[in-house]
Amino acid sequence: MRVVVLGVGNLIMGDEGLGVRCVERLAAAGALPAGVVTIDGGTSTHELLEDLEDLDLLVIVDAIAGAGAPGTLVRLEGERIPAAFSNKLSPHQHGINDLLANLQLLGRSPARVVVHGATPARIALGLELSPEIEAVLPALAARVVAEVVAAS
Repeated sequence: MRVVVLGVGNLIMGDEGLGVRCVERLAAAGALPAGVVTIDGGTSTHELLEDLEDLDLLVIVDAIAGAGAPGTLVRLEGERIPAAFSNKLSPHQHGINDLLANLQLLGRSPARVVVHGATPARIALGLELSPEIEAVLPALAARVVAEVVAAS
């Protein structure tokens, strides 16, 4: 089973980097099952195309704006993902939406895509996560691990 956990975000924009921070912590802790690939996608999109082709499961971790109070955990799957990106819930909406559309156009979409994230409290220049996001990061990481384990 080919599984990728992709963290996206801009590390110099505070909570916008939560996806990357989550993936970094998962990789450092060895929290994911053997064979699961973690990718720090940063703000890249189409450079990732080859890495994401024909997966069984793609888990995207990102800041999801407008989904509730800061720190609210969010899980999206299926038809909710493109709709969410078209509603500008994520700062990466165009890049991720385009990336998923290109994979579909090529006939190489992941069999299943799930987005996990949290509502950011502060997207502004700075390397630190807000206290709200720091507080929920362990729960977010646990949800990502549970998603991957359940699919295995």
